[in-house]
Amino acid sequence: KGNGMIGNIYSMGLALQALEATRKFYAPRKWDCAQAFSVVSAHDYQQPMAIAQVLPALVGKSYLDVAGLDCAATQDILCPQGVCQVPTLPLSPCTAPIQVTYSITNELQGKHFHYSTTVTVPSGSTLLKVMKVAEEENPQIFSFQTEQTSWGPYVTSIHGLAGSTDDRTYWQFLSAGDALDEGVGTYKPHDGEHIQAVFSTY
Repeated sequence: KGNGMIGNIYSMGLALQALEATRKFYAPRKWDCAQAFSVVSAHDYQQPMAIAQVLPALVGKSYLDVAGLDCAATQDILCPQGVCQVPTLPLSPCTAPIQVTYSITNELQGKHFHYSTTVTVPSGSTLLKVMKVAEEENPQIFSFQTEQTSWGPYVTSIHGLAGSTDDRTYWQFLSAGDALDEGVGTYKPHDGEHIQAVFSTY
């Protein structure tokens, strides 16, 4: 993408490592490592797997450098003068409620359906929280199931309809027609946003 995104936010850690490791093999261009780095540095990573892939690039190393890593030099980079500073987190602002519209749509298999609801959640809530509130308010329509992965919760079924690797189907989450860059466990909708879960094929 023109803003430096390669794939989605989850693939950026490995992409940045690849750009760093191969930078001597390609000529400078408008789109380069700096743009990809700005995407990574501006994002608030929450998933341990994503953080593990981003950290090597942030200290100027890649997984390819692990065999020859100089731990003392790495400590000098991370802790100059032997003093490690732990950043203090700002206090959380008052979590005012927000309203999020949530829709589920299946026009792919079996009996087609489209349902929509608007739920109220505290500001800063994840999409998973929005889905849970929708399910609590109307379990007949908005029930869903997830499975835990190393990247966080993965939605396997909504309204009794499950994705399948055999027929290459899954639940895709969109906002304003664009696929979300994060999973349901980390994406935080804003007030007035419309999130769509669409049963899709790949």
